[in-house]
Amino acid sequence: MRWRRAGRSSRSRASKGGSDQAVDSYRGGDGSAPGAEAAVLVERSGSATASAAHAVAISGHVSHLTVSPPPPRHPLRWPLRLGSVPGLASAFQDRSAVRARIDQARAGHGTVVLTQVLSGGGGVGKTQLAAAYAHQALTEGVELVVWVDASETEQVVGRFADAARCVEAPQAELPQGPEDLARVFLDWLATTSRSWLVVLDDITDPETMQPWWPPQSVNSRGRVLATTRRHDALLSGGGRAMVNIDTYSAEEAGIYLYERLSSARATHLLDDQAEALIKSLGCLPLALSHAAAYMINEDVSCAEYVNRFNHSAATLDDLFPRQSDTEGYGRQVATALLLSLGVAQACEPVGLAIPALRLAAVLDPAGHPHSLWASDAVSNYLSRHRTSPADGPAKVAPDQARAALRLLHRYGLLTDTAQAGSRAVRLHALTARAVREHTPDDAWPGVVKAAVDGLTEVWEATSPFDRERLAVLRTNIDTLDGCTGDLLWEVEGHHLLRWAGRTLTLSSAALPYWQRLTANSERLLGRTHPKTLLARRDLAWTYFLADRPKDAFAVLQADFPHQDRRLAPERLATSQSRCRHVDAIVLLEDTLAVRERVLGLDDPVTVDCRGNLAIAYWEGGRTAEAILLLERAVSSWQRMLGAEHARTVSMAKLLQSWQTKRKRRWWSSKGSSRATPQEAGACRP
Repeated sequence: MRWRRAGRSSRSRASKGGSDQAVDSYRGGDGSAPGAEAAVLVERSGSATASAAHAVAISGHVSHLTVSPPPPRHPLRWPLRLGSVPGLASAFQDRSAVRARIDQARAGHGTVVLTQVLSGGGGVGKTQLAAAYAHQALTEGVELVVWVDASETEQVVGRFADAARCVEAPQAELPQGPEDLARVFLDWLATTSRSWLVVLDDITDPETMQPWWPPQSVNSRGRVLATTRRHDALLSGGGRAMVNIDTYSAEEAGIYLYERLSSARATHLLDDQAEALIKSLGCLPLALSHAAAYMINEDVSCAEYVNRFNHSAATLDDLFPRQSDTEGYGRQVATALLLSLGVAQACEPVGLAIPALRLAAVLDPAGHPHSLWASDAVSNYLSRHRTSPADGPAKVAPDQARAALRLLHRYGLLTDTAQAGSRAVRLHALTARAVREHTPDDAWPGVVKAAVDGLTEVWEATSPFDRERLAVLRTNIDTLDGCTGDLLWEVEGHHLLRWAGRTLTLSSAALPYWQRLTANSERLLGRTHPKTLLARRDLAWTYFLADRPKDAFAVLQADFPHQDRRLAPERLATSQSRCRHVDAIVLLEDTLAVRERVLGLDDPVTVDCRGNLAIAYWEGGRTAEAILLLERAVSSWQRMLGAEHARTVSMAKLLQSWQTKRKRRWWSSKGSSRATPQEAGACRP
C-alpha cells in the first residue's frame, strides 16, 4: 500500500512493524497541521483495508508508508465445543428411565429444564445427565456444543459474547459490548442452519436469566438443556419443559456402588449391609460417590460405614470428607445440600426459611401433613425465631408459614406436593441431617417444642378411624424421638410416644416399643412417676395381647405398692400441682380398668383401687362420680368382709359424710368441698 502527494518526491522512512508501523510525518515550517489542500491517494492491495489508525495525513512533504496486510484468518473447523464439558463420573449410571422422560420432553420442546425433587438442595446428578447429553451430541456430530456455567447471569452473557466471535456471527466483528455480542449470538442460533446444543448448568436466578434464554431454532436443529435446583414457574414458561430429576432408584444405587468399588478393585468391601448403606444415604448420587471414595480410602466395609453413619457422633463432613471428592464436584455433601438456604432466607417472607427448615428437619423425611403448618404452635414458633426487619409483622400468620414452605420448595430445599396427601411435605434425610448439624444448641428446645405442639394439634384433630393419617403421624413421632432423644422428654413431649404406641396394639412391634418406652420413662421420670406407671399399664396390656399373661401379672403386681404410695390420699390432698392431680386421676382410672379386666370386679385389690379413685374424684371436685364409685366399693366390702368389718365401717362413714356434705350444698354455697386428711385416710388398706 502506498501514500503519495503529487509534485513531490521526497519520502519519509517508515519503521517496520506490520500493520502497527509508525510513520514519519512532515509538518509545515510553522508546525501547523495538514491543510485542507493536501490530497491523499490510497491504493489498496488485495483485501487490505486502511483503518483510521493507519490513515496519516501528510502535509508539506511527500510521505510514503507500506502496511503489511493482516494475517489471513484460519477457516472455522466444525464441529466446535465451547466451554468445559464435565467428564462423566466413575461408574456413571445411564438412568434410562430418566433419559426417556428427557427425550420425550425434547421431542415436543426446544428447551428442556432439568430440575429435581426430593434432592434436598442438590446432589441428584443433574449436571452429570446434562454432561452425558453433551458428550453424546459431540459423538453424533452436532456442529456446535456450548457449555455454560449459569450460576451467575454475567457468566452466561460473557460466554455467549465469546461464542458470537468464535462462530463468526454477522456483526460480531464490530466493536460492541458483551450484552450486544450475546444478542448477536442468540440471533445466530435462531437462524443458523447448523446443528447446536447449548447447556445452561445450574441456573440460580431465573428472573435475570429471562432475556438470555436461547431462542427456538427456525430450522429445528438447535436444542437447549438447562439444570437448576429451582422450581419457579418462570422456568416452565416460554415453551420450556421441566423434567424432575429424582435420586437413584435402589437398583441404580446398587449397581453404582458395585461398579465403583469394582473399578477400584475393592469389591471385598461389599457385604450384606450394602442395601442398608444405600438406604441410609437415601440413594443420593453425590453422597454415594463420596461414601464409596471414603470406603476405598479407609478400607472400610459397608457394615462398618453404616455403623459409623448411624451410631457415631461423626458429622456429614466427617463421613464425606473433602478428600473423598474424587469426581471433582467441588463441594462437600452438606454444603451442596444447603447451598440455596442463605439466598432463600433473604427472600419473601424474609427471615422464615431457616427456622422453617429446622422444623421440617426433625420430622419424617417421607413426609408430614400440610395441616401442621396451619397450627398455632408453628405460627408461634416462626414468630419467635424469625429474623427480619424491625418493621415486619410481629405475628406470623398461617398463610406466611405456608409461604415459607413454598419458598423452600422453589429453592429445592424440600418438596411440597399437595397430591401426596398426608405426606405432602418431604425432605431428604441427608438434608435433614445437615440442617440439624448446623442448628445451634440453644435453638434446639424451641424447634422440638414446636414440633411436639404442632403434632399434638394435628393428632387431636385427626379422626381415630383415619388410619392412614395416624400412621403418618406415628412415623413423624418416631423420627422426632430418634433425632432429639431425651430433649423430647425435657419439653414434655413424651405423651406423643404413648399415643403412637397405642396405635401399635395389634402389631408385632408393639411389645418392644412399650418395653423401650417404659425403660426410658423409668430412667428419665422415675419409677413411681404417674406417667411411668401409665406406660407400664400399657406394657402389661400389651403382654396380655401377646398371650404372655404371666409377664402381664408380674408388671401389675410390681406396680401395686408403687401406686399405693404414689397415690396416698394425703399426698393428693396436699398436692399443689393441678397437672399432677389430673395425672393421678388418669392413672387410677387406667389402673382400675386393667384390674377389673384382669382380676375381676370383686377382687380386693380392684375394690381398693375403686375406693382410691373415688377419693381422687372427690378431691378433684367430681363429687357425684365420687359418691357413686364409693357406694360400689362399700357394697363390695360388705359382701367380702361383712358389715361389721373395720374397713367396711370406716368407708361407710366416709360415704355418709360425703352424702351429707353434698346435700348441704343444695342449701348453702359455703359448704366444704373437700375431704379432710383424716377422712381420706380411712380408705387406706
